[in-house]
Amino acid sequence: MPTRSSPIASDLAIRLEAVGKQYRIGRVRPGYYSLRETLADSVMRPVRALRERRNGHQAVDAGEDVIWALRDVSFDVRQGEVIGLIGRNGGGKSTLLKILARITAPTTGRAGVRGRVGSLLEVGTGFHPDLSGRDNVFLAGAVLGMRRAEIARKFDQIVEFAGVEQFIETPVKRYSSGMYLRLAFAVAAHLEPEILLVDEVLAVGDAEFQRRCLGKLQSVGNLGRTVLFVSHNMAAVLRLCPRAVYLDHGRVVADGPAADVVGAYLDAGLEVGGERRWPEPRKAPGDDVVRLRAVRVVGPDGQPTTSVDIQQPFTIEIEYWNLKDREPLVATAVIRDAHGQDLFSSRDNLEPQWGNRPRPAGLYRSVCTIPGNFLNSGRITVDAAVSHRDLTVWHVWEQSAIAFDVVDTGGVRGDYQGPWAGAIRPYLHWVTRLEEPAAELVTAGQSIDGASR
Repeated sequence: MPTRSSPIASDLAIRLEAVGKQYRIGRVRPGYYSLRETLADSVMRPVRALRERRNGHQAVDAGEDVIWALRDVSFDVRQGEVIGLIGRNGGGKSTLLKILARITAPTTGRAGVRGRVGSLLEVGTGFHPDLSGRDNVFLAGAVLGMRRAEIARKFDQIVEFAGVEQFIETPVKRYSSGMYLRLAFAVAAHLEPEILLVDEVLAVGDAEFQRRCLGKLQSVGNLGRTVLFVSHNMAAVLRLCPRAVYLDHGRVVADGPAADVVGAYLDAGLEVGGERRWPEPRKAPGDDVVRLRAVRVVGPDGQPTTSVDIQQPFTIEIEYWNLKDREPLVATAVIRDAHGQDLFSSRDNLEPQWGNRPRPAGLYRSVCTIPGNFLNSGRITVDAAVSHRDLTVWHVWEQSAIAFDVVDTGGVRGDYQGPWAGAIRPYLHWVTRLEEPAAELVTAGQSIDGASR
């Protein structure tokens, strides 16, 4: 029978044993029952429970509109480990953190936790909207089991990190979402729980705040605390986490060194290849201003491709419908490597015909040319986006819209066949000159190998 927790070894912070979480969906219950239905249900309830315990998942599934958010998830986390949880949306990552945070109980299996747990699962989780920022800091600490004196020692650091000094006595219901987030993260990270659970809420912060948060998470891990970090930012996962767990459709697909697991995740997500098309505007990504029609990588022969020669130029094309007349739009391509690290981005804001000009309604194709001998070999992904000219509004941003391989055919390698470090491999101009003949070195009293004569 599923339990909320179980005893675990002293060197473990978390132990998950065949954890499953089931939700019933798509069923609207009537507002009332007749006396006969109520009596019948009370008689059959113990029978259904016994059947479920005997037959496990199958009995629960039979005849029910259900979905398994997690299924048979098992792994251990040692004290002091920093682990990244990765996977597509709906893979079960957030559900797993909610089980560990005791927000919900597993349907099957056991989830054992040793230590005080701090969590940042949603913006401001656990905050009382009518209390001030100060009161919520002390409330959150009390929930973690901390003494008031402990919280008071950390209070100034929390407020400084969050940058809400001016509003600390204001009820948090009047905070902006950014202020709410900053204070919530500062509380979770500074009150020193043994285990810190962090979901993808950092994605709503600005770039500077994300940088500070990642730095704080890194320092928390360096202090020997256990961190479970959910993110779609693979570069952040690789920076913070020596180990990663990849969840897909509620199951563990891979568990091991972060670089290997991230590679498996990215490879699994790139079946789309070198071209994506959306023939119907109403079903295409976007909003009421812009809808994507196609994104593709095109080789020198003018055809879409899934691989390009490292020495040959190629193009990235973004087709989109502009649905509003005279919109000042900009198309953007974001290029990433196999680990999800941003290599560069490029926009058509300097394009001679339409750059920085309002664009009449219609179908557009923005083409970006990438020269040969520029990218290093390996897997490349492209995000395709279209925004307002000043980047204040992003009408569409399709992550990992396409993917392709840069195939190593030589180029700048010459006779060297070993690994080539870096994300780019440009063919740069070099000049080598003989400044001083060997005879002159010898004459000057210096041997060729640099030893004194």
